[in-house]
Amino acid sequence: MKFTAEQIAGILEGEVVGNPNAEVFELSKIEEGKEGSLTFLSNPKYNNYIYTTKASITIVNKSFTAESKINTTLIKVADAYLAFSKLLEFYDQAKGIKTGIEQPSVLPEATKYGNNLYLGSFSYIGANVVLGDNVKIYPNCFIGDNVVIKDNVTIFAGAKIYSDTIIGNNTTVHSGVIIGSDGFGFAPNSDGTFKKIPQIGNVIIGDNVDIGSCTTIDRATMGSTIIRNGVKLDNQIQVAHNVEIGENTVIAAQTGIAGSTKIGKNCMIGGQVGIAGHLVIGDNVRIQAQSGVGRKIKDNEVLQGSPAFGYNDYSKSYVHFKKLPKIVTEVEELKKHIINTKNGNNG
Repeated sequence: MKFTAEQIAGILEGEVVGNPNAEVFELSKIEEGKEGSLTFLSNPKYNNYIYTTKASITIVNKSFTAESKINTTLIKVADAYLAFSKLLEFYDQAKGIKTGIEQPSVLPEATKYGNNLYLGSFSYIGANVVLGDNVKIYPNCFIGDNVVIKDNVTIFAGAKIYSDTIIGNNTTVHSGVIIGSDGFGFAPNSDGTFKKIPQIGNVIIGDNVDIGSCTTIDRATMGSTIIRNGVKLDNQIQVAHNVEIGENTVIAAQTGIAGSTKIGKNCMIGGQVGIAGHLVIGDNVRIQAQSGVGRKIKDNEVLQGSPAFGYNDYSKSYVHFKKLPKIVTEVEELKKHIINTKNGNNG
């Protein structure tokens, strides 16, 4: 797919300086630009690359003035960074335009689906599934019985959506995600073995949610595991049965959330955080990476450490953690000094 400088300037409401017919078909960093690529310049520390880049078109701020000859065609805009971000979004949408039902795939005749469905090859759609408008299901996906997928949802290759799951509008499910698998529920028997507790609930995903690759979200034992509107989950996150995650909470990779914990809205949780089960974490909480949370957390707390405690207290304590070997040596020397002094006084 090719675009001219004039077309791009129209999308960005910018001004072309150079050849309006210059064409591009790919994006690049300014230092790696080549003929046929589009790049941008917003950070002054990269200004020198504007004179050497081979990119056909470069988006720059209106305030930019060349100090020597340049070969790239410029598109001047109010904010080059925001304009390039807008273009990335446009490019991503254009790239993702797919429709039609590829074969082989399984789509029951009774399936209800909206306009512009894309179903990739080797995908399976179960009974009583409902698919909204502009749903894209890439190859090798499994969609179980009674699943509801609303409008403008994208499910990338290899995802597995178990039965009775509900996925809201404008949500993206990345490759390898598993939604609705059984929660980790086992009851101990008197002989030391474990009996599996049936997991008969479901998973409800809200609108505008993004679920990263290889994340797993378990179905509830009873009721629902709930991911509310605007939540962003990174790759390789474990969300256990009956967990609830509040609106616009963001969670980084390799975090694990144990069963029945409730997380508030607008929280930010770093990578490799471990959160115990049956907890309540308030709104606007910040949890630093690699923290371990085992207690109820109030609104607006900032935590770090394992077990996690107040961020400010952790920062002050960490100064002493680093000095611990020196502190131990000093304590040992002080102890010896006290013993020697005591022995001298008794002598």
